[in-house]
Amino acid sequence: MRVSLEIPEDLGRRIAADPSELPRAALEGLALEAIRTGKLTVSQARRPVGIPSRYKMDGFLKAHGVFLDLTLEDVRRDSEVARALPG
Repeated sequence: MRVSLEIPEDLGRRIAADPSELPRAALEGLALEAIRTGKLTVSQARRPVGIPSRYKMDGFLKAHGVFLDLTLEDVRRDSEVARALPG
């Protein structure tokens, strides 16, 4: 899906010094907000942002101040999946 946005030029420069980086900044902001509000899972938000692994996505979220409410069961499940992977 293609989405177009119009914002004042001075605000666009505040968001991204290089105008060519503005679409990426907008996409990242959208993904972060969708995770914060529970509209997308971390896995779903990784796809449009183009982050290849859960580990890198966790770093991206942390760098942007987004911390997930993980339960002990979530951590156990992730550990089990990681142990099952070859390597």
